[in-house]
Amino acid sequence: MNSDISHRDLIAVGDNCLDVYLTQNHMTVGGNALNVAVNWHLSGLSASYFGKIGSDPEGQIVANALAEVGLDISSLEVAQGSTAVTLLTDEEGDRSFLLEDLGVGAEYIPALAQYERLLEADWVHLGTNSSPELLRRLRRDNVAFSIDVSTQHDALDLQGIPLVFAAGSERPDVTPEELLTIFILKGAQQVVVTCGNKGAWFHDGRNIHHCPAKNIQVVDTCGAGDSFIAAFLKAYIIEQIAAEAALRQATNAAAITCSYPGGFPQEMAPIPSWLIEKYADIIEKAEI
Repeated sequence: MNSDISHRDLIAVGDNCLDVYLTQNHMTVGGNALNVAVNWHLSGLSASYFGKIGSDPEGQIVANALAEVGLDISSLEVAQGSTAVTLLTDEEGDRSFLLEDLGVGAEYIPALAQYERLLEADWVHLGTNSSPELLRRLRRDNVAFSIDVSTQHDALDLQGIPLVFAAGSERPDVTPEELLTIFILKGAQQVVVTCGNKGAWFHDGRNIHHCPAKNIQVVDTCGAGDSFIAAFLKAYIIEQIAAEAALRQATNAAAITCSYPGGFPQEMAPIPSWLIEKYADIIEKAEI
């Protein structure tokens, strides 16, 4: 691994989306993998994003946002079809989802040239809703990688995955420590579980570490978990900082993200009329 952290080759692979805040009349660009790549880049790391967008105006908005923050968009794949869109309402920082359309990016697998770059990367992070086939290939080829399974705890085979990120269980009878153990028993080598205002827990394969959440005024929680992941990977994997300190840095990064809309600082764009018209039926049913 390159000793200069600014020259480490980090690649985030997978989901992107247009987050449309209907109650706020604005939209931002996001997606777990995209947000992680952007946050890496903004922190001074050498980061790339591999993903797929549709041949529609939404896809161009995503591409423009990436270019605006300075990420190379040459690895973006464009396919006929729709870009992922999330329709949501937001009341005092609490989100409700009306639609999560994964579009052409569903179970994305990079083309051969991009995949060969993954084999040489210092670290790869896979976004939510990643392809089981892509996980199989990365394990077969001994790629150093992590994945965010979010709340989809049983969706993928976790055997041999170096590092799993997950959102805490909604079941009150399952503690974060128990959930960590469940993931370890499923074969994950290391696991981070984030539980909102309860904090974050990390199982390093031997010991469990915890960091409490910061008491903050929340503007928007969208992308906070992605900022946490980007910061934790930077601290723990790349800089090789101790687990407790890495959790604190990641928790601080998530708290900062909660202070502004979206998963990274960006100009909020008003929702165009053509997008409202496209999803008029869903919006009308929600009585917004």
